[in-house]
Amino acid sequence: MLCQSLHHAAYRCKDAKETVDFYTNVLGLEFIHAMGEDHVPSTGAYSPHIHIFFQMEDGSCIAFFELPNDPGAASGRDPETPGWVQHFAFRVKDMDTLLAAKSDLEAKGVKVIGPVNHDDFLQSIYFFDPSGHRLELSVHTATPEMDKMFKNEAMEVLMHWDARHNWSEREKLFGVAHGYKRP
Repeated sequence: MLCQSLHHAAYRCKDAKETVDFYTNVLGLEFIHAMGEDHVPSTGAYSPHIHIFFQMEDGSCIAFFELPNDPGAASGRDPETPGWVQHFAFRVKDMDTLLAAKSDLEAKGVKVIGPVNHDDFLQSIYFFDPSGHRLELSVHTATPEMDKMFKNEAMEVLMHWDARHNWSEREKLFGVAHGYKRP
């Protein structure tokens, strides 16, 4: 396979220093690199910026750009896209870790939503970083058998969506109101 793993995903931030503080002190990620230029290396356009990277346990990273001279929202979100769509989702070890993280975040003054059950596939909590990026901590809750079922039915679910672009017939077709073909 060409793509071996995620190196990083990058978003815009309001303030690099505030972002470093949040991701290191609130979420415990490792701040591993900062670089800056006056010109964009790939395009040559003038845009003074700093690019900061945070590493997770598996070596993958998230990154941010602070762009003080460029117009647009610091969150970098498309204003027409609902706020719940674009987000970073981080995997945690287990439900105990997820619940402990929720308590810790709330103790640090972060408003948290959840846990939310997603199709018995994962449980998640949601909150926002200082730039307004939606973040998710999730624990994979499906069994290996359920994972196999989800993979086997993925194309059928996609084809249902592609033909209808709504879920009004889901219960009739799949036998449940939420999720698909539970054993």
